[in-house]
Amino acid sequence: MSWGFLRDILSGVNKYSTGIGRIWLAIVFIFRLLVYVVAAENVWKNELKEFECNIRQPGCENVCFDHFFPISQIRLWALQLIMVSTPSLLVVLHVAYRESREKRHKKKLYKSPGSMNGGLLCTYLISLIFKTGFEIGFLVLFYKLYGGFNMPRLVKCDMRPCPNTVDCYISKPTEKKVFLYFVVVTSCLCIVLNVSELSYLIFKYSIKCCLEIYDKKVQTMKSECQKLKYVEPDGIASTTLFHSNASPVLVHIPDKPESNLPTDLREG
Repeated sequence: MSWGFLRDILSGVNKYSTGIGRIWLAIVFIFRLLVYVVAAENVWKNELKEFECNIRQPGCENVCFDHFFPISQIRLWALQLIMVSTPSLLVVLHVAYRESREKRHKKKLYKSPGSMNGGLLCTYLISLIFKTGFEIGFLVLFYKLYGGFNMPRLVKCDMRPCPNTVDCYISKPTEKKVFLYFVVVTSCLCIVLNVSELSYLIFKYSIKCCLEIYDKKVQTMKSECQKLKYVEPDGIASTTLFHSNASPVLVHIPDKPESNLPTDLREG
């Protein structure tokens, strides 16, 4: 199987990822994709031929193998890699849509087509949710299909056309168990990274929105305060009181308050 398309997707989305997202990409590419291609694929290469039962009844080995391994573990691992990587393609497609929109309108519509805001932020968050869901789903599927993450050396089969209960032996059980544990650990690590990145982005942009709302309120209060007080050109200080459904009321303060005093006090 050629994995070039998956490598192109991962390298394309790397430009628009956060720091946590780049760590996730490195783990997927190095510790999952390369390990699968270089080592794990050869371990499961001839699993049906190397699955042996202590009976030569025609069809018995095939039926027992299908019973214990309804889906080949290595193929399920490959499907998991594809499913957890393709949601990142949504981000690349969204950026390509922004670029094509700017070319069509022949003007600058975005600060940068890859800037993490607006619709692109929502697309990125949706891709994180899908990736986390796929990771959890495949771990549950691994556990349900194979009865856990263990690889037994011997399994007992009584499926027809086997005449009785027969012993069947799995090839390379220890090596396969090591790779299965590796799959589980890397999947759990990717889940933690996805949840961390999702929480970080939600927290970051929630704080940003709150600060923007606070700044708007401060600017509105400043403008209202400037309208509440002013000084008339003739030197008479005036205060304007604004009411919700009434016209402004002007309160005048006279320049010579001593004119209201009695005559004798003013002369003395």
